[in-house]
Amino acid sequence: MQEIHHNKSQEDYLEGIYVVKQRKGYCRSVDLAEELGYTKASVSVAVSKMKAENLLQVTHAGLLELTDEGKEIAEYTFQKHSLLKKMLCEIGVDEQRADIEACQIEHIISDETFRRLMAMENNCARCKECQG
Repeated sequence: MQEIHHNKSQEDYLEGIYVVKQRKGYCRSVDLAEELGYTKASVSVAVSKMKAENLLQVTHAGLLELTDEGKEIAEYTFQKHSLLKKMLCEIGVDEQRADIEACQIEHIISDETFRRLMAMENNCARCKECQG
């Protein structure tokens, strides 16, 4: 499997759209700015770039819609974030710090390492010793 990486900012924006859409059912630029703590101007520039790269589309109503490629990146980034945050919490890192550090790690971890962490997590989930 070939590793495909996008820049951290792009992954954050795509993941942010994905998260907002999961929570609210839709995502506008203003929702994304609020979610990420960025200015509307920054979001506008990023949206334009991602539209040009065919990662998202903007509807006539101003809703941000991920393309298939954008959604794939967003879901993969979210999956990495979720697993890393869970593992950090499991070793005693407080939830807020785990969320921040998972966001940092998700962008630098290789696909191979992530697959191995997922396999470890899946094996542990089946392990009777871990079930308490």
